[in-house]
Amino acid sequence: MLILVSNDDGIYAEGIQVLADTLKKIARVVVVAPDREKSAASHSLTLHRPLRIIEVKKNYYGVTGTPADCIGLGVNEILHRKRPDLIISGINHGGNLGDDVHYSGTVSAALEGAMMGIPSIAVSLVLRDGHPYFKPAANFAAKLAKLVHKEGLPKGIVLNVNVPNLPQSKLKGYAYGKLGKRNYSDIIIEKLDPRKKKYYWIGGDEIGYENIPGSDCNAILEKKIAITPIKVDMTDYPFLEKIRTWKV
Repeated sequence: MLILVSNDDGIYAEGIQVLADTLKKIARVVVVAPDREKSAASHSLTLHRPLRIIEVKKNYYGVTGTPADCIGLGVNEILHRKRPDLIISGINHGGNLGDDVHYSGTVSAALEGAMMGIPSIAVSLVLRDGHPYFKPAANFAAKLAKLVHKEGLPKGIVLNVNVPNLPQSKLKGYAYGKLGKRNYSDIIIEKLDPRKKKYYWIGGDEIGYENIPGSDCNAILEKKIAITPIKVDMTDYPFLEKIRTWKV
């Protein structure tokens, strides 16, 4: 099995190093990731400047672009159009729960793979502060990779996996579920510079999850690994049938 690994935290991030080392036990691994952190890059592509590929070491490549750029260059240039059996993006330094999937570069790298018809998984560690437990997440990703390689995934489907930041002994198994809702405070923060001109920081502190039974957020609260299938095709088919009756 050939696995292409990427992320949005950058080629030197601990999470991707642990993931790649673990996956090498079950597959040939090629790592193609941004040369620096690209968190919240979403599914952006670099269109207005050239991209460079830096060979960090054998089978490890940094790209001066976004996570989605890395997948495109990884498949078409570095692998010379040899399609990998699987793409795994992660391990992200922080959860990608609920609405986070729309902003996450880690999830978008996996979605880019799914758009190419390649089975893809995004893996994130729900980490805030303290010691990161990447190894349990990497071990689970390897088990899931073998299962996906055997069973396959429907076209355009990505498995979004979130792992509680706990040692293996404290994890309570896993749960399949839907996207939940993660809440943040003060998304836009206004400040003044030394010349009294306004500037802004986008971001905010997490203030908790909404209680949605069967959601990825609830699974994390239950100390379970959350597995959510998400899809490239964002069409709402039931509403499409209804809207066809509208007369504009």
